[in-house]
Amino acid sequence: MNSFLTPAIAGLTAGGTYALLGVCAVFTYRLVAVVNFTGAAIGSAGTFALIALTESGYPTFPSVIAGILVGAAVGVLIGFIMTRWFAEANSSTKAAVTAALLVGLIAIGLRLTGGQHPRVMPDLFPGSAFRLAGVEVTIASALTIGLAVLFTVLSDLFLNRTRIGLHLRALSDRPLAAELIGVKVRLLSLLVWGATGAFTTFALMIIAPQRSPNFMTLSLLVVPALAAALVGLFRSFWLTLAGGILLGVLEGLASSVDSIAQYRSAIPFLVILAVLLWSQREARWDEAR
Repeated sequence: MNSFLTPAIAGLTAGGTYALLGVCAVFTYRLVAVVNFTGAAIGSAGTFALIALTESGYPTFPSVIAGILVGAAVGVLIGFIMTRWFAEANSSTKAAVTAALLVGLIAIGLRLTGGQHPRVMPDLFPGSAFRLAGVEVTIASALTIGLAVLFTVLSDLFLNRTRIGLHLRALSDRPLAAELIGVKVRLLSLLVWGATGAFTTFALMIIAPQRSPNFMTLSLLVVPALAAALVGLFRSFWLTLAGGILLGVLEGLASSVDSIAQYRSAIPFLVILAVLLWSQREARWDEAR
């Protein structure tokens, strides 16, 4: 039993990160109507700012704050591009633009960080938090899941219980009408991009020591993040949270089976395919009838 329980619990760190990145993707989609492919790349920019500062001898805590600010700033920059030139574009065009921006961010990031060679990432939260069924649960695992749950709760409450949240929902559903009634559309959009950039950066700072910390590897975590968001159909924060954690657990279990361990990175693509096929079941049934 422990042969499966240990890797499953080990996958909780990745699962918490996928969940948090996925919830950020849903948050962005619900508020500014953009399927954001740049989320993990934005977080990678802040994470590598932290790495550059610590390698230069700066203390860890100020470097973490600076990295989060860099992630928020890059998020605002991407948000400015989207709101300045693509505010009236349809959702497909916006998604294509963020995919193109992802490629650009990866190219710039690899150039600035020395290619795909792993860098030394400080372990911000080493050690064990507690034992679960005889298996150690790391502080990083507990923290990423806690952050994912916290951001899920805050997002849900914010959108449904606050005046600003209602304005932001109006921004997504009827941006022109929201602007006409006095909602500060561009400012609120930039705040959304900045906030998700900051949360994404902190999540990647936690998981980076357990990955190969190069810019491309971290940026491509957008794939499991979007898979988790797709589980929630880009609407439900709670289903996205569950989907992200489940993805991490499945990857952990796959890593314990020698015959499929090398294919575990394909799990998010399989989840995306399964969800897309499931979402089309009613249309296919109608056609069959």
